[in-house]
Amino acid sequence: MPISTDVVFQPLPLGKIIDFPFPTIRNPLGPLALLPGTWTGTGFNTIWRPNHTPGQDRFLELNLTDETLEFTEISGAIPNRGLLQVDINMFGITYMQQISDHNLAAGLHVEPGIWAVVPATSDPDVGPTVVRMASIPHGTTILAQGTSRHFNGPPTIPPTNITPTIGGSPIPFPESNLAVPTAFRSPAPQLVGITQAMVDDPNSVLRDAIAGQTILSTTEITISTKPVPVVGGGTANTAFLVGTANGPNADSTAVTATFWIEKVKGFKGHPDFWQLQYTQQVDLQFAPPSWPHITVATLRKKYDRRLPIWRVNPFEHVHLPHTPAGPVQRHPGPGPVEHRVPGPVEHLSIPHIEGPHLRAAAVRGLAAEQKPDEHVLAPEGVSAQAPRGADAAAAPGALDEKDLVARATEIAQLSEVEESE
Repeated sequence: MPISTDVVFQPLPLGKIIDFPFPTIRNPLGPLALLPGTWTGTGFNTIWRPNHTPGQDRFLELNLTDETLEFTEISGAIPNRGLLQVDINMFGITYMQQISDHNLAAGLHVEPGIWAVVPATSDPDVGPTVVRMASIPHGTTILAQGTSRHFNGPPTIPPTNITPTIGGSPIPFPESNLAVPTAFRSPAPQLVGITQAMVDDPNSVLRDAIAGQTILSTTEITISTKPVPVVGGGTANTAFLVGTANGPNADSTAVTATFWIEKVKGFKGHPDFWQLQYTQQVDLQFAPPSWPHITVATLRKKYDRRLPIWRVNPFEHVHLPHTPAGPVQRHPGPGPVEHRVPGPVEHLSIPHIEGPHLRAAAVRGLAAEQKPDEHVLAPEGVSAQAPRGADAAAAPGALDEKDLVARATEIAQLSEVEESE
Protein backbone atom coordinates (compact mmCIF):
# COMPACT_ATOMS: atom_id res chain seq x y z
CA MET A 1 0.00 0.00 0.00
CA PRO A 2 1.62 3.28 -1.06
CA ILE A 3 1.99 6.03 1.51
CA SER A 4 -0.07 9.13 0.77
CA THR A 5 1.96 12.34 0.47
CA ASP A 6 -0.98 14.71 0.88
CA VAL A 7 -1.96 13.96 4.48
CA VAL A 8 -2.60 17.10 6.53
CA PHE A 9 -2.60 17.22 10.33
CA GLN A 10 -6.01 18.42 11.58
CA PRO A 11 -6.41 18.80 15.35
CA LEU A 12 -9.77 17.39 16.46
CA PRO A 13 -12.36 18.67 17.07
CA LEU A 14 -12.13 20.90 14.02
CA GLY A 15 -12.80 24.62 14.06
CA LYS A 16 -10.51 25.78 16.86
CA ILE A 17 -8.37 28.86 16.30
CA ILE A 18 -4.70 27.89 16.00
CA ASP A 19 -2.09 30.49 16.92
CA PHE A 20 1.43 30.69 15.52
CA PRO A 21 3.99 29.31 18.02
CA PHE A 22 6.22 32.39 17.61
CA PRO A 23 3.80 35.35 17.74
CA THR A 24 6.39 37.84 16.44
CA ILE A 25 7.07 35.75 13.31
CA ARG A 26 4.14 35.68 10.91
CA ASN A 27 4.78 32.14 9.76
CA PRO A 28 3.66 28.98 11.56
CA LEU A 29 7.20 27.56 11.26
CA GLY A 30 8.68 30.54 13.11
CA PRO A 31 12.49 30.53 12.92
CA LEU A 32 12.38 27.34 10.80
CA ALA A 33 10.47 29.04 7.97
CA LEU A 34 13.52 29.41 5.71
CA LEU A 35 14.72 25.82 6.02
CA PRO A 36 12.40 23.90 3.63
CA GLY A 37 14.37 23.00 0.53
CA THR A 38 17.75 21.43 -0.19
CA TRP A 39 21.04 22.70 1.23
CA THR A 40 24.47 21.50 0.14
CA GLY A 41 28.02 22.28 1.16
CA THR A 42 31.13 21.15 2.95
CA GLY A 43 32.41 20.80 6.48
CA PHE A 44 34.69 19.02 8.94
CA ASN A 45 34.09 16.06 11.24
CA THR A 46 36.09 14.83 14.24
CA ILE A 47 35.34 11.79 16.38
CA TRP A 48 37.23 9.86 19.02
CA ARG A 49 36.22 6.24 18.36
CA PRO A 50 36.61 3.33 20.77
CA ASN A 51 39.41 0.99 19.74
CA HIS A 52 39.55 -2.70 20.58
CA THR A 53 43.35 -3.01 20.82
CA PRO A 54 45.15 -3.94 24.07
CA GLY A 55 46.77 -0.84 25.53
CA GLN A 56 45.06 1.57 23.10
CA ASP A 57 41.39 2.38 23.77
CA ARG A 58 40.95 5.24 21.28
CA PHE A 59 41.22 6.15 17.58
CA LEU A 60 40.89 9.69 16.22
CA GLU A 61 38.97 9.93 12.94
CA LEU A 62 39.12 13.18 10.96
CA ASN A 63 37.08 13.90 7.82
CA LEU A 64 36.61 16.71 5.36
CA THR A 65 32.95 16.32 4.49
CA ASP A 66 30.41 16.84 1.71
CA GLU A 67 26.86 17.25 2.95
CA THR A 68 23.30 17.41 1.71
CA LEU A 69 20.49 18.43 4.06
CA GLU A 70 16.91 18.36 2.79
CA PHE A 71 13.90 19.78 4.66
CA THR A 72 10.21 19.22 3.85
CA GLU A 73 7.24 20.95 5.47
CA ILE A 74 4.76 18.90 7.50
CA SER A 75 1.26 19.93 6.43
CA GLY A 76 -1.03 21.21 9.14
CA ALA A 77 -0.82 21.79 12.88
CA ILE A 78 0.52 18.97 15.10
CA PRO A 79 -1.71 18.73 18.20
CA ASN A 80 -0.38 18.03 21.69
CA ARG A 81 -2.98 17.35 24.40
CA GLY A 82 -2.58 18.94 27.81
CA LEU A 83 -3.64 17.80 31.27
CA LEU A 84 -2.09 20.62 33.31
CA GLN A 85 -2.88 23.26 30.72
CA VAL A 86 -4.81 23.72 27.46
CA ASP A 87 -3.80 21.82 24.35
CA ILE A 88 -1.02 23.20 22.16
CA ASN A 89 -0.25 22.93 18.45
CA MET A 90 3.21 22.55 16.98
CA PHE A 91 4.36 22.99 13.37
CA GLY A 92 7.31 21.19 11.85
CA ILE A 93 9.46 19.92 9.02
CA THR A 94 10.99 16.55 8.29
CA TYR A 95 14.63 16.33 7.22
CA MET A 96 17.16 13.94 5.78
CA GLN A 97 20.89 14.52 6.28
CA GLN A 98 23.62 12.76 4.33
CA ILE A 99 27.35 13.25 4.98
CA SER A 100 30.28 11.65 3.15
CA ASP A 101 34.07 11.84 3.36
CA HIS A 102 35.26 14.35 0.75
CA ASN A 103 38.63 12.71 0.14
CA LEU A 104 37.43 9.11 -0.02
CA ALA A 105 33.84 9.60 -1.29
CA ALA A 106 32.77 7.23 1.48
CA GLY A 107 29.45 7.56 3.27
CA LEU A 108 29.73 8.60 6.92
CA HIS A 109 26.30 9.54 8.19
CA VAL A 110 22.60 9.34 7.37
CA GLU A 111 20.07 10.98 9.69
CA PRO A 112 16.30 11.24 9.27
CA GLY A 113 14.48 13.48 11.71
CA ILE A 114 12.01 16.23 12.50
CA TRP A 115 12.37 19.86 13.52
CA ALA A 116 9.37 21.45 15.21
CA VAL A 117 8.39 24.74 16.81
CA VAL A 118 6.61 24.65 20.17
CA PRO A 119 4.46 27.53 21.47
CA ALA A 120 4.90 29.04 24.91
CA THR A 121 3.44 26.91 27.71
CA SER A 122 2.22 27.68 31.23
CA ASP A 123 3.00 24.28 32.75
CA PRO A 124 5.92 24.07 32.40
CA ASP A 125 6.49 27.82 32.26
CA VAL A 126 8.55 27.98 29.06
CA GLY A 127 8.55 30.44 26.16
CA PRO A 128 8.42 29.45 22.48
CA THR A 129 11.05 26.82 21.69
CA VAL A 130 12.51 24.78 18.86
CA VAL A 131 12.98 21.01 19.07
CA ARG A 132 14.94 18.55 16.96
CA MET A 133 14.14 14.82 17.00
CA ALA A 134 16.73 12.66 15.24
CA SER A 135 17.51 8.99 14.59
CA ILE A 136 21.11 7.93 13.98
CA PRO A 137 21.65 4.49 12.35
CA HIS A 138 24.49 3.60 14.74
CA GLY A 139 21.79 3.09 17.37
CA THR A 140 21.08 6.48 18.97
CA THR A 141 18.03 8.72 19.03
CA ILE A 142 18.09 12.27 20.34
CA LEU A 143 15.60 14.91 21.39
CA ALA A 144 17.23 18.32 21.70
CA GLN A 145 15.25 21.45 22.55
CA GLY A 146 16.22 25.08 22.80
CA THR A 147 15.64 28.68 21.86
CA SER A 148 16.18 30.99 18.91
CA ARG A 149 16.94 34.65 18.31
CA HIS A 150 17.23 36.89 15.26
CA PHE A 151 19.66 39.78 14.84
CA ASN A 152 21.26 41.94 12.18
CA GLY A 153 24.80 41.18 11.07
CA PRO A 154 26.95 38.05 11.26
CA PRO A 155 27.04 35.47 14.04
CA THR A 156 29.75 35.30 16.68
CA ILE A 157 31.12 31.77 16.40
CA PRO A 158 33.08 30.80 19.53
CA PRO A 159 36.07 28.47 19.56
CA THR A 160 35.70 24.81 20.46
CA ASN A 161 38.13 21.93 20.86
CA ILE A 162 38.21 18.14 20.69
CA THR A 163 40.22 17.52 23.87
CA PRO A 164 38.60 14.81 26.05
CA THR A 165 37.76 15.74 29.63
CA ILE A 166 37.35 14.14 33.04
CA GLY A 167 35.21 16.14 35.42
CA GLY A 168 35.62 19.14 33.14
CA SER A 169 39.43 18.98 33.17
CA PRO A 170 41.08 18.50 29.74
CA ILE A 171 43.08 15.32 29.11
CA PRO A 172 45.15 15.77 25.93
CA PHE A 173 46.21 12.81 23.80
CA PRO A 174 48.98 12.70 21.17
CA GLU A 175 46.66 11.62 18.34
CA SER A 176 45.35 15.18 18.07
CA ASN A 177 48.83 16.44 17.15
CA LEU A 178 49.18 15.93 13.40
CA ALA A 179 52.97 16.23 13.66
CA VAL A 180 53.12 13.06 15.76
CA PRO A 181 52.95 9.88 13.65
CA THR A 182 50.47 7.30 14.89
CA ALA A 183 48.56 4.30 13.64
CA PHE A 184 45.58 5.39 15.71
CA ARG A 185 44.52 8.37 13.61
CA SER A 186 42.99 8.56 10.14
CA PRO A 187 45.56 7.62 7.46
CA ALA A 188 47.26 10.21 5.25
CA PRO A 189 44.89 9.94 2.21
CA GLN A 190 42.00 10.87 4.48
CA LEU A 191 43.84 13.86 5.95
CA VAL A 192 44.38 15.77 2.69
CA GLY A 193 43.30 19.38 3.29
CA ILE A 194 43.08 19.04 7.08
CA THR A 195 45.30 21.39 9.10
CA GLN A 196 46.36 21.52 12.72
CA ALA A 197 44.36 24.72 13.16
CA MET A 198 41.21 22.85 12.15
CA VAL A 199 41.92 20.05 14.65
CA ASP A 200 42.67 22.55 17.42
CA ASP A 201 39.41 24.43 16.78
CA PRO A 202 36.87 22.85 14.38
CA ASN A 203 34.76 26.02 14.53
CA SER A 204 37.58 27.86 12.77
CA VAL A 205 36.32 26.15 9.60
CA LEU A 206 33.03 28.02 10.01
CA ARG A 207 34.71 31.36 10.64
CA ASP A 208 36.98 30.88 7.62
CA ALA A 209 33.94 30.10 5.44
CA ILE A 210 32.33 33.47 6.14
CA ALA A 211 35.50 35.56 6.09
CA GLY A 212 35.00 38.26 3.47
CA GLN A 213 31.23 37.80 3.34
CA THR A 214 28.74 40.51 4.23
CA ILE A 215 26.12 38.78 6.36
CA LEU A 216 23.04 40.98 6.56
CA SER A 217 21.09 39.09 9.22
CA THR A 218 21.23 35.88 11.24
CA THR A 219 18.75 33.56 12.92
CA GLU A 220 20.50 31.60 15.66
CA ILE A 221 19.03 28.35 17.02
CA THR A 222 20.66 26.70 20.05
CA ILE A 223 19.50 23.25 21.18
CA SER A 224 20.60 20.66 23.74
CA THR A 225 19.54 17.26 25.03
CA LYS A 226 20.36 18.53 28.53
CA PRO A 227 17.38 19.88 30.55
CA VAL A 228 18.88 23.38 30.66
CA PRO A 229 17.60 25.96 29.84
CA VAL A 230 14.55 23.99 28.63
CA VAL A 231 13.28 20.99 30.61
CA GLY A 232 13.04 17.69 28.77
CA GLY A 233 15.26 16.24 26.05
CA GLY A 234 17.71 13.38 26.17
CA THR A 235 19.39 10.56 24.26
CA ALA A 236 18.62 6.85 23.97
CA ASN A 237 21.08 4.17 22.84
CA THR A 238 21.02 0.51 21.88
CA ALA A 239 22.19 -2.21 24.26
CA PHE A 240 25.50 -2.53 22.40
CA LEU A 241 26.27 1.16 22.86
CA VAL A 242 25.16 1.37 26.51
CA GLY A 243 26.90 -1.82 27.62
CA THR A 244 26.55 -3.40 31.05
CA ALA A 245 28.67 -3.75 34.17
CA ASN A 246 31.92 -3.69 32.16
CA GLY A 247 31.09 -0.24 30.78
CA PRO A 248 29.72 1.13 27.49
CA ASN A 249 31.01 0.50 24.01
CA ALA A 250 30.16 4.05 22.92
CA ASP A 251 27.28 5.64 24.79
CA SER A 252 26.06 8.99 23.44
CA THR A 253 25.14 10.85 26.61
CA ALA A 254 24.57 14.43 25.43
CA VAL A 255 24.19 16.51 22.27
CA THR A 256 24.48 20.28 21.94
CA ALA A 257 24.28 22.23 18.69
CA THR A 258 23.97 25.74 17.32
CA PHE A 259 22.58 26.52 13.86
CA TRP A 260 22.93 29.86 12.09
CA ILE A 261 20.61 30.73 9.19
CA GLU A 262 22.33 33.64 7.46
CA LYS A 263 21.26 36.06 4.77
CA VAL A 264 24.40 36.88 2.79
CA LYS A 265 24.82 39.87 0.49
CA GLY A 266 25.37 38.84 -3.10
CA PHE A 267 28.80 39.33 -4.67
CA LYS A 268 29.24 42.06 -7.30
CA GLY A 269 25.57 42.68 -7.90
CA HIS A 270 24.46 39.06 -7.63
CA PRO A 271 21.32 38.35 -5.58
CA ASP A 272 21.56 37.84 -1.82
CA PHE A 273 21.53 34.18 -0.80
CA TRP A 274 20.77 31.99 2.20
CA GLN A 275 23.47 30.11 4.07
CA LEU A 276 23.20 27.55 6.89
CA GLN A 277 26.06 26.93 9.31
CA TYR A 278 26.12 24.66 12.32
CA THR A 279 28.39 23.25 14.98
CA GLN A 280 27.41 20.14 16.94
CA GLN A 281 29.05 18.24 19.78
CA VAL A 282 28.10 14.72 20.85
CA ASP A 283 29.61 13.50 24.15
CA LEU A 284 30.65 9.85 23.92
CA GLN A 285 31.42 7.60 26.88
CA PHE A 286 33.54 4.48 26.40
CA ALA A 287 36.40 4.94 28.87
CA PRO A 288 36.98 7.28 31.85
CA PRO A 289 37.17 10.54 29.77
CA SER A 290 34.22 12.11 27.97
CA TRP A 291 35.11 12.07 24.28
CA PRO A 292 33.81 14.99 22.13
CA HIS A 293 32.54 14.19 18.65
CA ILE A 294 32.34 17.55 16.81
CA THR A 295 30.85 18.19 13.37
CA VAL A 296 30.65 21.54 11.56
CA ALA A 297 29.41 22.53 8.12
CA THR A 298 28.57 25.49 5.89
CA LEU A 299 25.71 24.89 3.44
CA ARG A 300 23.92 26.99 0.85
CA LYS A 301 20.34 26.68 -0.26
CA LYS A 302 19.96 25.21 -3.73
CA TYR A 303 17.71 26.66 -6.40
CA ASP A 304 16.79 24.98 -9.67
CA ARG A 305 18.65 26.34 -12.68
CA ARG A 306 16.60 25.41 -15.71
CA LEU A 307 18.69 25.41 -18.89
CA PRO A 308 17.10 26.11 -22.29
CA ILE A 309 16.46 23.17 -24.59
CA TRP A 310 18.85 24.51 -27.22
CA ARG A 311 22.64 24.49 -26.94
CA VAL A 312 25.14 27.09 -28.11
CA ASN A 313 27.97 26.40 -30.50
CA PRO A 314 30.29 29.39 -30.06
CA PHE A 315 31.46 29.13 -33.67
CA GLU A 316 28.01 29.16 -35.27
CA HIS A 317 24.90 31.32 -35.30
CA VAL A 318 22.44 30.89 -32.45
CA HIS A 319 18.87 30.23 -33.55
CA LEU A 320 16.44 31.13 -30.77
CA PRO A 321 12.83 29.98 -31.17
CA HIS A 322 10.15 32.39 -32.32
CA THR A 323 6.68 32.14 -30.83
CA PRO A 324 3.96 34.05 -32.73
CA ALA A 325 1.59 36.25 -30.81
CA GLY A 326 -1.46 34.40 -29.50
CA PRO A 327 -4.98 35.59 -28.85
CA VAL A 328 -5.66 38.07 -26.10
CA GLN A 329 -6.49 36.45 -22.76
CA ARG A 330 -9.97 37.21 -21.50
CA HIS A 331 -11.30 37.57 -18.00
CA PRO A 332 -14.78 38.10 -16.57
CA GLY A 333 -14.17 41.58 -15.19
CA PRO A 334 -13.97 44.94 -17.01
CA GLY A 335 -10.79 46.75 -17.93
CA PRO A 336 -7.53 45.72 -19.56
CA VAL A 337 -5.85 42.36 -19.08
CA GLU A 338 -2.10 41.90 -19.00
CA HIS A 339 -1.00 39.66 -21.85
CA ARG A 340 2.53 38.56 -22.63
CA VAL A 341 3.17 38.64 -26.38
CA PRO A 342 6.52 37.18 -27.43
CA GLY A 343 8.22 39.02 -30.25
CA PRO A 344 10.51 37.64 -32.96
CA VAL A 345 14.14 36.81 -32.31
CA GLU A 346 16.36 36.60 -35.37
CA HIS A 347 19.52 34.51 -35.63
CA LEU A 348 22.40 36.09 -33.78
CA SER A 349 26.16 35.63 -33.68
CA ILE A 350 27.67 35.26 -30.21
CA PRO A 351 31.45 35.60 -29.85
CA HIS A 352 33.42 32.64 -28.53
CA ILE A 353 32.71 32.31 -24.80
CA GLU A 354 34.66 29.69 -22.88
CA GLY A 355 32.83 27.14 -20.75
CA PRO A 356 29.42 25.47 -21.20
CA HIS A 357 27.88 27.27 -18.23
CA LEU A 358 28.96 30.63 -19.66
CA ARG A 359 27.45 29.88 -23.05
CA ALA A 360 24.24 28.72 -21.38
CA ALA A 361 24.19 31.94 -19.37
CA ALA A 362 24.55 33.94 -22.55
CA VAL A 363 21.54 32.22 -24.11
CA ARG A 364 19.50 32.60 -20.92
CA GLY A 365 20.33 36.29 -20.86
CA LEU A 366 19.46 36.84 -24.50
CA ALA A 367 16.17 35.00 -24.17
CA ALA A 368 15.24 37.03 -21.11
CA GLU A 369 16.32 40.45 -22.35
CA GLN A 370 14.56 40.78 -25.71
CA LYS A 371 12.86 44.17 -25.56
CA PRO A 372 10.07 43.27 -28.05
CA ASP A 373 9.10 40.47 -25.64
CA GLU A 374 7.49 42.86 -23.17
CA HIS A 375 4.20 42.87 -21.29
CA VAL A 376 1.55 44.55 -23.43
CA LEU A 377 -1.66 46.00 -22.01
CA ALA A 378 -4.54 45.49 -24.43
CA PRO A 379 -8.22 46.34 -23.89
CA GLU A 380 -10.51 43.34 -23.98
CA GLY A 381 -11.43 42.38 -27.53
CA VAL A 382 -8.46 44.17 -29.11
CA SER A 383 -5.60 42.13 -30.55
CA ALA A 384 -2.26 42.81 -28.95
CA GLN A 385 0.60 42.61 -31.40
CA ALA A 386 4.28 43.24 -30.65
CA PRO A 387 6.28 45.39 -33.11
CA ARG A 388 7.82 43.33 -35.88
CA GLY A 389 10.39 43.73 -38.64
CA ALA A 390 11.51 47.31 -39.24
CA ASP A 391 9.01 48.55 -36.66
CA ALA A 392 10.62 46.32 -34.05
CA ALA A 393 14.08 47.70 -34.83
CA ALA A 394 12.79 51.24 -34.49
CA ALA A 395 10.77 50.58 -31.37
CA PRO A 396 11.88 52.56 -28.30
CA GLY A 397 14.29 50.55 -26.20
CA ALA A 398 14.82 47.83 -28.81
CA LEU A 399 18.25 46.15 -28.76
CA ASP A 400 20.21 45.65 -31.93
CA GLU A 401 22.56 42.71 -32.54
CA LYS A 402 25.58 44.58 -31.19
CA ASP A 403 23.74 45.39 -27.95
CA LEU A 404 22.63 41.78 -27.52
CA VAL A 405 26.12 40.41 -28.06
CA ALA A 406 27.53 42.87 -25.49
CA ARG A 407 24.79 41.95 -23.01
CA ALA A 408 25.39 38.22 -23.54
CA THR A 409 29.08 38.67 -22.81
CA GLU A 410 28.30 40.66 -19.66
CA ILE A 411 25.89 37.98 -18.39
CA ALA A 412 28.45 35.27 -19.11
CA GLN A 413 31.12 37.10 -17.14
CA LEU A 414 28.78 37.55 -14.17
CA SER A 415 27.89 33.86 -14.35
CA GLU A 416 31.59 33.00 -14.28
CA VAL A 417 31.98 34.95 -11.04
CA GLU A 418 28.99 33.13 -9.53
CA GLU A 419 30.20 29.67 -10.58
CA SER A 420 33.67 30.31 -9.15
CA GLU A 421 32.40 31.35 -5.70
